[in-house]
Amino acid sequence: MNKPRLNIGIVGYGFMGRTHSNAFRRVPNFFDVPYEPVLKAICGRNQARAEAFQQTWGYESVETDWRKLVGRRDIDVIDIASPNDTHAEVAIAAAQAGKAVLCEKPLGRNAAESKAIVAAAEKAGVPNMVWYNYRRVPAVRLAKELIGEGRLGRVFHYRAKFLQDWTISKDLPQGGEALWRLDAAVAGSGVTGDLLAHCIDTAIWLNGFIDSVAAVTETFIKERKHNLTGKIQEVGIDDASTFLARFANGSLGNFEATRYALGHKALYTLEINGENASIIWDLEDLHRLQYFDYRDEGKLRGWRSIHITDGDHPYMKHWWVPGLQIGYEHTFVHQAADFLCGLAEGNVPGPSFLDGLATDYVTDAVLTAAKSSAWEKVGNPQ
Repeated sequence: MNKPRLNIGIVGYGFMGRTHSNAFRRVPNFFDVPYEPVLKAICGRNQARAEAFQQTWGYESVETDWRKLVGRRDIDVIDIASPNDTHAEVAIAAAQAGKAVLCEKPLGRNAAESKAIVAAAEKAGVPNMVWYNYRRVPAVRLAKELIGEGRLGRVFHYRAKFLQDWTISKDLPQGGEALWRLDAAVAGSGVTGDLLAHCIDTAIWLNGFIDSVAAVTETFIKERKHNLTGKIQEVGIDDASTFLARFANGSLGNFEATRYALGHKALYTLEINGENASIIWDLEDLHRLQYFDYRDEGKLRGWRSIHITDGDHPYMKHWWVPGLQIGYEHTFVHQAADFLCGLAEGNVPGPSFLDGLATDYVTDAVLTAAKSSAWEKVGNPQ
């Protein structure tokens, strides 16, 4: 039986464009989704690169102006995988054109941009989702289930860190196509809006809203050559960010991110301590969940290493046999599957644009707190 086609138009041919394209190509092979996703058009500023991307991923057409893509009547979904400074303009226009909209994180460079995106999507009534893919790691999804079942009891502590080392060289330039994340005008912020945004979204999803924060940030290298101007310019992003948090449920949080942790390429870990049990997860060992339950018999009490590969674990029945692992790319496939199923049911699951705004309210508060050296309240997206 033929399924209705859903035509995808993607903006951006970089790293995230690849992950999203791979997700839509693979999802029908492993999930019984209600639509046939069609890679209809790739949009990028560079014609040659866009055409190369088209050939690699099998898109039917190429655009170099996102406005033309948004205006096409044969496009059902606009998927934004371009740099942060494009998110608001493209998302708002796509919503006004009546398209379903997917957007790479962070939703906006700040909460003001995200608030405008949310308003446009709500006014148009269009389905929307932010690509916070770590919610779709099976081990993290299992953690969500265990918390929802009350196994941890009252939560006391939430701690997370995301460590990288790729910007440590003082000779690394900023800006341009490859290094826009180091340009504050494009990225909005440094590790706070990039790495910590992932940690914050997962934390809110697992442990509820963050009420207030106290923070410190640092830019270790103050000036870098800019790829577009060729001039030495001030660096406006944060290289490292650490903040304390009070959650609405009374628990305390501790968050850290840096791109100056030599030896770490993408060390993202989270730990939750409750009155009955604790959970630890590590991106570098993403198929395992560490679980400690104080209610176990004393002489056998200890950390369990749960290998997330069985069919009764989240998402895993769609993949291989028990014992065989999946990885990073599969989290995007899971998100694509959830989006397509939710779209057919009229209830697209989170993270919604409103969820993305909630995270951006926290990152805004972190950056403000780092300047004020005081506790700052977090805005309420509701």
